Amino acid sequence: MTRPAPTGLAAYGAVTAAYWAFMLSDGALRMLVLLHFHTLGFSPVQLAYLFVLYELAGMVTNLSAGWIAARFGLAVTLYAGLGLQVLALVALAQLDPGWGIGASVAYVMAVQGASGVAKDLAKMSSKSAVKLLAPAGNGGLFRWVAVLTGSKNAVKGVGFLVGAALLAGIGFTGAVLAMAGVLAVILLAIMLAMPPGLPGGRKGAKFSEVFSKSANVNWLSAARVFLFGARDVWFVVGIPIYFYAVLSDGTVAGNRAAFFLIGSFMAVWIILYGAVQAAAPVILRAASRPEGALIRAARIWAGGLALVPAVLAGAVIWAGGPSPWLTVVLVAGLLVFGALFAVNSALHSYLILAFSRSERVTMDVGFYYMANAGGRLIGTLLSGLCYQIGGLALVLGAAAVMVGLAALISGRLQDGEGVALA
Repeated sequence: MTRPAPTGLAAYGAVTAAYWAFMLSDGALRMLVLLHFHTLGFSPVQLAYLFVLYELAGMVTNLSAGWIAARFGLAVTLYAGLGLQVLALVALAQLDPGWGIGASVAYVMAVQGASGVAKDLAKMSSKSAVKLLAPAGNGGLFRWVAVLTGSKNAVKGVGFLVGAALLAGIGFTGAVLAMAGVLAVILLAIMLAMPPGLPGGRKGAKFSEVFSKSANVNWLSAARVFLFGARDVWFVVGIPIYFYAVLSDGTVAGNRAAFFLIGSFMAVWIILYGAVQAAAPVILRAASRPEGALIRAARIWAGGLALVPAVLAGAVIWAGGPSPWLTVVLVAGLLVFGALFAVNSALHSYLILAFSRSERVTMDVGFYYMANAGGRLIGTLLSGLCYQIGGLALVLGAAAVMVGLAALISGRLQDGEGVALA
């Protein structure tokens, strides 16, 4: 008796579950590393260095992962991403507290680089799968990619809270080993339960194909650089360290309370971001609007987003230093930023799949997420540097400038007939 052919929905569900598992560990790991090494006395710039190789590895990985998936199949790259994350977590647990700062930074950078490779293997595989599995018509592609992206960001937000809670509860080494064990079990379960449905590779795929000849793919990728740079310039180092300075009293109990509050805020921010992302097709009325109108919306929404960090930077300058009212304004303003950013991000995630042809979707998605990683790398570097030089005002001002550039670049996108929609 032959087995019934699986539906695209079953394969989509398995891919989504795998992506959720990875992003939970990714969010927890980021919070663990940031808070643990800050308490060890690392400066904002040194903290940023810990994430540099993570983002740099993502740029290289996305280029090669698109080709690897085209050559060997999407399931291979998805499993490889999860497996490599398990190894990275185990390696991080071997960090010796007796090492000097230089050796610790180098070691954690290398492990974070491996984690960055893992993340982008999983991300490229999951996003490419949506293009191939989503139903045609009626905004199906936008709905499916919005659900995948929005839900994984909500899960990553839970990961921030889990990471902070684990650090406060069982310490750094226990936390990373516990996550490695759980993720290994999830990987095995997904490998056993994954239904057929993901495409295999094609032997003739050439590495040179990863560089897109589509003007829209290239312009959208450029806009993505500045959009995600604008988020990470405050998200990676600036805001967490500012909140730690405001919330912690320097005692063990105070540090633990600060960890929990910072992790809670970052979790709420990411969960809100994910929820709005999932709702973006409804917010944008995507089912009833032509593609040209959605392309035009990319510039409009980016322009609106740029106003938020500009206003917050002004509030920081006006306050002249930490204060209760400034903290409230920052929390409220960054939640607004998260909601607007989510619509921008969801729109980009839809457009890259809309602009890509099915036969080269892994190549275009890989190239686009290379740009995404490039933006995160720039934002990460600027986050530590700007905070050390000019504090929170400079961090938020840099975010406003970067979103403004994303809006200008989005004006170069064209509709299906090659007409610019600025």
